[in-house]
Amino acid sequence: MMLPKPFICLAAALSGAHAAADLPKWAQPAVDAGLALGGLNGIALVKSLMETEGSCNFFNIKYRQEWRTLPSSTQKSFIAAAKCVQKKASLLPAGQIPGAKTMWDDFVFVHMSQTPTIHLTGNFLTWHRYFLSTMEKKLKECGYNGNLPYWEWGLDVNSDLRKSPLLDGSDTSLGSDGKPVTHEGMQILMPFNDQPVKFQPGTGGGCVVKGPFSDLTVRLGPVAKPAYGSTTPVGQADPTQDNPRCLSRDMSSDTGKRFSSFRNTTELIINSNNVEIFQALMSGDPRYVTGEVGIHGGGHDMIGGEMSDPFSSPNDPLFYLHHAQIDRVYWIWQMQDFKNRQGVAGTQTLLDLPPSPNTTVNDLLDVSPLGDPVKIKDMMNTVGGPLCYVYI
Repeated sequence: MMLPKPFICLAAALSGAHAAADLPKWAQPAVDAGLALGGLNGIALVKSLMETEGSCNFFNIKYRQEWRTLPSSTQKSFIAAAKCVQKKASLLPAGQIPGAKTMWDDFVFVHMSQTPTIHLTGNFLTWHRYFLSTMEKKLKECGYNGNLPYWEWGLDVNSDLRKSPLLDGSDTSLGSDGKPVTHEGMQILMPFNDQPVKFQPGTGGGCVVKGPFSDLTVRLGPVAKPAYGSTTPVGQADPTQDNPRCLSRDMSSDTGKRFSSFRNTTELIINSNNVEIFQALMSGDPRYVTGEVGIHGGGHDMIGGEMSDPFSSPNDPLFYLHHAQIDRVYWIWQMQDFKNRQGVAGTQTLLDLPPSPNTTVNDLLDVSPLGDPVKIKDMMNTVGGPLCYVYI
C-alpha cells in the first residue's frame, strides 16, 4: 500500500518506537496540555496504516474525529441520525421488553442486560468496540454522512463543562446540563473496598434543559444509578419495564479534572505494559486500585444523571462519544506495540463474581438483535477483519 509522503516521513522518524519503553519522553507541561497524547495518536495513526488487512486499505479507511473538529453540517447530520434511531421500531420481539419501544432502546437493553458480563471483564474493550461500530452502522442507515465522533475529555475538564461546544445546549451540541437541583455529591461504594469514592455535587441534577435532546424520553432503567449523599444506588424493581422520564445530567468539571484529564489518559497509555493493567486502571478496578473510577468511570460520572448508571447509560447520546474516546485510547495503546497487544486478560464475569472461565480471543461478542455475534479476535485490529477505521 502506498502512503502519502507526510506519513512516510513520520513513519521513518518513528521507526524505532516499537514498544512502550521506546516512546519519546514528554515534559509534564506537554502531557498536561495534551501534546503528548496528540503525539501518541500520531504514532498510532502511522502504525495503524501499516497494519491494514483484507478489504481495508488507505483509500477506504474511515477517520473518526473529535466532535468540535467536525463541520456543523456533519454535527447536525449526526444529531438527525440519532433522532432517527430513536424513532425506529424496536427489533426485539413485541412485548418481550416492555420498555424497549425503539431501536435506541434496543441498544440500551443490550448493554443493560449484559453489564455483568461486559464490565471489569476480559471482553470489556472489544465488546464496546463492536457495540460502537454497530451504532455507527445504524446511524449511517439513518442518513448520517460522517463517521462516529469522539469526545476528548481533556479539552473540557479544566473549564466549565457547560461551555463545551459538545455540551453548551446549542443546535450543534448534544444538549446541555440538567436543570440545577440542590443536592449532595454522589457516592459509589466499590466491591472489596470499605470506603466509597465521593464526588463533589455537579451543577445540574435535573432534566436536560436545552439543545437537541432536551425532549428525549428515556424508558429503560435505572438499574444502579448512584445516589446523592448515599452509597445505596437508585434502581427500578424491574428496569425492563416502561419507565418514561426525561434525560437527566449533573455535570461536574471537578470529577472530570480528577479522573479524565490529559494527564490521566496519557499516563494510562505510557505506564501500562499489558492489557491486564491497562484495563484495570482504565476502569478503576478495585482489585488493583482504591478510590478510583479511572478515565472510563470519570467520563460517565462527570456527566452524571443517566450517564452515571453503569447499566442504562446508553440512554444518553453522549455515551457513544465517550466510549469512542475509550476506544480511541485503547487503539492508541494497542498501536504502540500492536504485535504484543492483541490479547485479553480477565474472566467472563464482572470482577469474577461469580467465578467464571478466563476470557479467550475466541469468545463471542453478542449484540443481538442489533448485529450478528463476532469473535473477540475479529475486533482486535481496527483496520482489519470487519473494521476499517482510525482516529485523528
